[in-house]
Amino acid sequence: MGWEIHVHLIAAVSWIGGSVFMFVLGISLKDKEDQKAVYPRVGPIFGYFEIVALIALIITGILMIINNGLIYLLWDNSIHNVALDALREKLIIVSIMTVITIVHTVIAFRTNGQERTKLETIISRSSSMGIFILNFVVLHYAILIRDIL
Repeated sequence: MGWEIHVHLIAAVSWIGGSVFMFVLGISLKDKEDQKAVYPRVGPIFGYFEIVALIALIITGILMIINNGLIYLLWDNSIHNVALDALREKLIIVSIMTVITIVHTVIAFRTNGQERTKLETIISRSSSMGIFILNFVVLHYAILIRDIL
């Protein structure tokens, strides 16, 4: 294992830790005025930080797949083993989470400091919850794969 695993782990800790922090912040700030004071300031900083972490995760993940000779095995559906199948499932969930993150980020940056429509609020909150939950599913698969290897 090269440098990629170290960057990948730091980015994963940052990504998941940030998600947990924002979840706790969201639960803690019940008052609308507190939310209006905090989110417009913290949101963009957090958003850019998380974008960098996600890009680092994707790049280092791809590099590790390529460097370990797994790229062709992933596309060969006739080959199955626990680790390879877990990696495939993890990548599907990461893809879904990435799309959800893009949707959430677009809404968050576009509406920062403004009133959101009911639809934007529903999409934003549900995407936040989806990202939060999927983080732990991806972490589960990462632990599973690491245990196998």
